[in-house]
Parts: sequence; C-alpha cells; structure tokens
Amino acid sequence: MKRITRLWRNLRALVHHRRVQLALSIRVTIAALVALALAQFLQLPLPLWAVLTAVIVTQMSVGRSLKATFDYLVGTLGGAIYGGAIGVLIPHASELGLLAVLALAVAPLAFIAAINPRFSVAPVTAIIVLLIPIMTHATPVASALDRVMEVAIGGITGLIVSFFLLPSNAHPLVAAAAARTLNQMARALGELVAGLTRGLDMDSLHRIQDGIGQALVQMNAVGAEAERERSAGLAVGPDTGPLLRTLLRLRHDLVMVGRAAITPLPEAFATRLTSPVANLGTAFVDYLRASGAALLAGQGPPPLDSLESALDAFSGEMAALRREGLTRSLPADAAERFFALGFVFEQMHHNVKDLERCVAEWAGSPAEAGRDNNRSD
Repeated sequence: MKRITRLWRNLRALVHHRRVQLALSIRVTIAALVALALAQFLQLPLPLWAVLTAVIVTQMSVGRSLKATFDYLVGTLGGAIYGGAIGVLIPHASELGLLAVLALAVAPLAFIAAINPRFSVAPVTAIIVLLIPIMTHATPVASALDRVMEVAIGGITGLIVSFFLLPSNAHPLVAAAAARTLNQMARALGELVAGLTRGLDMDSLHRIQDGIGQALVQMNAVGAEAERERSAGLAVGPDTGPLLRTLLRLRHDLVMVGRAAITPLPEAFATRLTSPVANLGTAFVDYLRASGAALLAGQGPPPLDSLESALDAFSGEMAALRREGLTRSLPADAAERFFALGFVFEQMHHNVKDLERCVAEWAGSPAEAGRDNNRSD
C-alpha cells in the first residue's frame, strides 16, 4: 500500500510539473483526430496533409499556434498558386519536361523561403501540386485547390483546438521564462562577485555567462507570442516589453561586472572591499531569485531594504577609499575598473528598481507599482 501511495504521489507530482507539456500532447492528439475525421467527412483526396497541418500548427501557446497557422496557410497558398501556375502554363508531358518544371517551381520558392521562413512550406506545396497529378491524373489546378483545402482544414482545426481545449496562454510562459533567466543571472552574479577579489580567466567568464543570452532569446520569442495574443484579443495581461528590456539591461550589468572581474582588485582595495562586495553581491543574488519566485507565484515584489543597506555600506567604503587618496596611486586600467565597479552596482540598483515595478505589474499590485513610481520620481 505504501508503495502504491508513493507511486501515486510521484505520478501526481510529475503531472503537475509537466502539466503544460501534457496539455500540449492532448491538444495535438485531439487536433490530429478531428482533422482526420473532417478530411474523411469532406472526402479530401489526401487527409494526410490535413492531419499533418493540424499537428504542426498546434503549439505550446495560443499565440504560437496563431502564428504557426498564419505562416503555414500563407506558405501553402503561395506554393499552391505558384506550383499550379507553373503546371498549367508550362507543358511537362516528358520526363525531361517534368524535371525542368520541377526546377522552375522549387528554385524560386526555396530562395524566397531562405529569405523569409514564413514561406518554408511553399516549396513542399509546389512539389505536391506538380507531382500528385501524375499519380492521381488530376489537373494542377485541382491539385492546388485540394492542397489549400486540406491545409486550411488542418490549420483551422489546430487553432480551434489550441484555443478551446486546455488552452495555454503565453503570459504564464513569459513569467516562467523570466524566472528561469533571473535564477541564471543570480548564479552568474554570485560567481562574478567572487571573482572580483580573486580574478577570473576568460574561459570561466564565458562559462558563467553561457545560457543567459539564449534564455533572453527564448523570452523574446515567448514575449512576441504573448503580444500577439493581446493584439488578437485572445488574452489579457501586462505588456511584456518592460520586463524583457529590464532583464536585458541586467544582462548588460553582468557583462560589466565580468569585465571588472577579469583582474582582481589591488590587495589594499581587496582587503577593504571584500566584505562590502560580498554582502552586496549576496543581496543582489537573493533579490533576483526572490523576484523570479514572485513572478512564478504571481505575487508582489520582494523588499529592497536589505539590498539598499548593502549598497549604502559598499558606497560608503568606496567613498572612504577615494577620500583617503588611495585611488591616485592606481594604474590607469586598475583605476578604470575601480570606478566602473561602483558605477555598475549603482546601475544594477536602478535596474532592480525597474524589475520591482515589473514584478508588481505582473502581480497586479497597483499600490506597489504606484509606490515605486513615486519613489523613482
């Protein structure tokens, strides 16, 4: 009995953890079945293309499904029109003529698809329109109309299933992607701050920064899906732009910290700054992680009090070093890193205040957002 209970608990945990992926698999399956049933009911010549289209356009979010459906229909329509026109206007009764017509159909469409991925399906559609009549003895025009009808049935089916069956909007995916990015930034910042006193080689620096850029690219893609849903009136949520721009600025801050960490601080400065820098780094790391958790939970932003206290202590020590004239004896490159370090932490402070406003907006906390706006004024 205990084993069954444990297995059931693990299964529930797996389903909860992978609920988005499980919902996608259910939507894809239902879309394929419905597309096949509709294609058979309408007696389409090749139900295969309706089923494949339904599977292709059924994506993780409604916004992504909307884009996939539009792109697939546009590519199919372009390929069908061009392939049908080539098949009608250019005779190709012989094998040599068929090869020439196929080349004329594929080459321009492949070139267009290489420029604009929206037309990636166009060469395939043109090939089908030209070659299917050879097997079915249909005309190129009829073949083109059949392809458009099959793809339209599959695309519309996939889009409707994505919208009504276990729909997944892109806004929660943006919040999840932002939380993952913030956790990656927190891990990277912890290592970079530690490198300020001992130094970092370029390989370590690249390893630390790896993944953050890719995470931001994924966030931009998901953010575009969320904005597409908002524009189409399919979802309601905050504008994703401010959150994406804030994370991008924080990424730039990490790059600047990494540049300062390539060479360790001089011993006299490291002795005085080790504790303030470590405390400030820990405060930033904790705040980034707490902000990611707040985005996932839909809660308001964490307080900035401990971070600002650590920043005040760091800034006070930096000012004391300047007052004592210790910076005058530094070489030019070391002095540049010293002043850049103070600037980047101040810049990060401004950016995490923007992050605070973004988290408050995503949590629907107008009071907190208003408090932050007043503070920035």
